[in-house]
Amino acid sequence: MNRTRKNNGSSRTRDGGAVTVRKNGGAGAPTSSRVGRPARSGGRGSRPARPHGEFALPRTISPALPAVEKFADLDMPRALVSALGAQGVTTPFPIQAATLPNSLAGRDVLGRGRTGSGKTLAFGLALLSRTAGRRADAGQPLALVLVPTRELAQQVTEALTPYARAVRLRLATVVGGMPTGRQMSALRGGAEVVVATPGRLKDLIDRGHCRLDQVAVTVLDEADQMTDMGFMPQVTALLDQVLPQGQRMLFSATLDRNVDRLVRRYLNDPVVHSVDPSAGAVSTMEHHVLHVHDADKHATTTEIAARDGRVLLFLDTKHAVDRLTKHLLNSGVRAAALHGGKSQPQRTRTLDQFKTGHISVLVATNVAARGIHVDHLDLVVNVDPPTDHKDYLHRGGRTARAGESGSVVTLVTPNQRRSMTRLMAAAGVVPRVTRVRSGEEALRDITGAQAPSGVPVVIKAPVVERHRKRGGGAASRGRRGSARLTGRAPARRPASGAAA
Repeated sequence: MNRTRKNNGSSRTRDGGAVTVRKNGGAGAPTSSRVGRPARSGGRGSRPARPHGEFALPRTISPALPAVEKFADLDMPRALVSALGAQGVTTPFPIQAATLPNSLAGRDVLGRGRTGSGKTLAFGLALLSRTAGRRADAGQPLALVLVPTRELAQQVTEALTPYARAVRLRLATVVGGMPTGRQMSALRGGAEVVVATPGRLKDLIDRGHCRLDQVAVTVLDEADQMTDMGFMPQVTALLDQVLPQGQRMLFSATLDRNVDRLVRRYLNDPVVHSVDPSAGAVSTMEHHVLHVHDADKHATTTEIAARDGRVLLFLDTKHAVDRLTKHLLNSGVRAAALHGGKSQPQRTRTLDQFKTGHISVLVATNVAARGIHVDHLDLVVNVDPPTDHKDYLHRGGRTARAGESGSVVTLVTPNQRRSMTRLMAAAGVVPRVTRVRSGEEALRDITGAQAPSGVPVVIKAPVVERHRKRGGGAASRGRRGSARLTGRAPARRPASGAAA
């Protein structure tokens, strides 16, 4: 997702370029008005046959508007176009170029694109443009973005904040794992746009702090993961509360039959755009399967973690993550753990340390597989192979983002080889398979592995130097002491090259 990079479409498509799927049947131009639209029921006429287990793209009745070449060609507020230019964003990614003319006109949109393809701005610019100029009453937002995880909610909020400010819209982030007081206060203050996880939003609605009956634009980001995580009842309950004639947009890196119900029930005559098939792979990403012996896997993982440069390691369980992190720290590797057992402030601080280079190794469960962007991360390692091809694609999607290159390495023991072969086939990936041992040149060539220093390290929260004013007195000392007691890391501005 691109917030501050100039897009380069040629580097972001697979061989043969982006694939735009537009199934046009019948006549009629798209309109921005939703008055008198048909009720959102099940299907819309006959649906194309599909192989077992595959997602069937919905049929579009009204022709889609053509793609644009520049953001300046779009019907957006001038302040938004200026904000894009200030962020260094002038040329839209394919998914943005194709969907924005239609979403700005009020059409429902179904967008599929790999991680890093620009989905956040694809829906975010339309949402902000169509909400600009309106003011929300207390606890009654005008636009809603539903996401599956706290990390993704924070990333979406961070990506949209400069553009929301440009058109004077207020954003509120509503997620679990955080105190509700500040979130309730933001809602009472009249936030026009709410970015939320389903569970916390439903809780605040049930407690009378929020209503959705004024929401005219609704976005489901990474809808397939929400269904995989069991959020479908909460998502449908929330969608049933927004304006029936409102606009709905559904974006995801992968689409499957779990999303089919949402599309049929809530999207009306949608414009469909697909950048790469669901099982596609990024052309700037290399895939390696490393055959390792069970007894040597631990040493191999340690040497990869000790490389020069950052690396993201995925494991299956919180216990395994904590155990490996402790081992790496004792071996001299600057590592930190990220999983669902950590508090949100801990998770936020750890991500910030990884992004700024304070730590070089992030050891994580699948909680880091979506909604995390780190500039210039060129290596992702599946220490424990994923069990689902979608998890593989999303884990790997943390590298080779926004046109950069990167590698995904999966460590496979003898008893995992057959299942890994099936998973790669389902993901549409043909990896390079290499048999390696710790200390071997082949391992160094592929991953940059090297022996760790062996000198234990301790990771502390970065300390921000403050200039003390003369005569600061007890009040200033008290504030500093309070900061130490909370253990909170200082807030950092996102790097200028961050993508959205």
